[in-house]
Amino acid sequence: MKAWAIHIGKLLVSSFLLFLAVVTVLFFLLELAPGDPVQSLVGDVPISDAVREQIIAAYGLDQPAIVRYFTYLGNVLRGDLGYSYATNSQPVLDIILGRAGNTLALAVPAFVLSLVGGIVLGSIAARTRRRWLDSGISGTSVALFSVPNFWLGMLLIIVFAIWLDWLPTGGMAPYGQSGIQPQYLVLPVITMATTELAYKTRIMRSSMIESLGQDFIDTARSKGLSSSRVLWRHAMPNALLPMISVAGYSLGFILAGSILIERVFGWPGMGLLFFDAIERKNNMVVLGIVIVLTVTIIVVNILTDLVYGLVDPRLRARLMPQRREVAA
Repeated sequence: MKAWAIHIGKLLVSSFLLFLAVVTVLFFLLELAPGDPVQSLVGDVPISDAVREQIIAAYGLDQPAIVRYFTYLGNVLRGDLGYSYATNSQPVLDIILGRAGNTLALAVPAFVLSLVGGIVLGSIAARTRRRWLDSGISGTSVALFSVPNFWLGMLLIIVFAIWLDWLPTGGMAPYGQSGIQPQYLVLPVITMATTELAYKTRIMRSSMIESLGQDFIDTARSKGLSSSRVLWRHAMPNALLPMISVAGYSLGFILAGSILIERVFGWPGMGLLFFDAIERKNNMVVLGIVIVLTVTIIVVNILTDLVYGLVDPRLRARLMPQRREVAA
């Protein structure tokens, strides 16, 4: 248990240092940005002298930068990401949380699709190694991994929304309707999942080939087990270990990549909010979105590391050494 406590402590310390570095860099980039700091806070909207004085007092803009940095850091640690004067002094965190559900509606199905598809296709490619099916899956994976996802999204819109008229070009529901319609999910989810699906397929193929070459697989085959049973019941559990780390890290990539995908499909999530905030020079919202994404990715990486430590017998044995009974 002591080894586990040390391991978790190191994870938390390194994660906090990363978070601190992100907040620090973002803050001072905002400080170094050209232009009027008050106008950058409110965006491209006219303000009166009274409102200007109110903003200067609220953000302490008349104080040294180092003082404002520690004030901002303290607020962020308490969960206060500031206020957006461009949207009637609305709390930034409330604005982001209002869009987070729409982003998760894309990210979660894309993550599941890429994970399940990568495991299945990678296993089939490893099982049919050096055959036409393996060559087809591997070649397609390399090609799809090399394609920028925003370009793929535009291509899918041209083919399936404009030429074939099967699916809508963007948005999440017909004009005048609320909620998310399933047909509006298809193209953005496929676009978000494609690159990660290709990457997971390659990783799973390599991991499965290595697993099929182990001695315990030869033992299973010598017992007369069928090829499918050897593959799915014996090789699969061992081959899935690297996928735990890959799955955790890929969720962060999917969330970060949603910024471009939402822009392409006009999906009203955090990504589209991010671009709108940049165009309106609403820096507080931009900073808030980056901080929220950073915290989410850090938490996912910590959970991934802990799960991997519990599942991998080698790491588990190192962190939780078994007590050896001493013979009397």
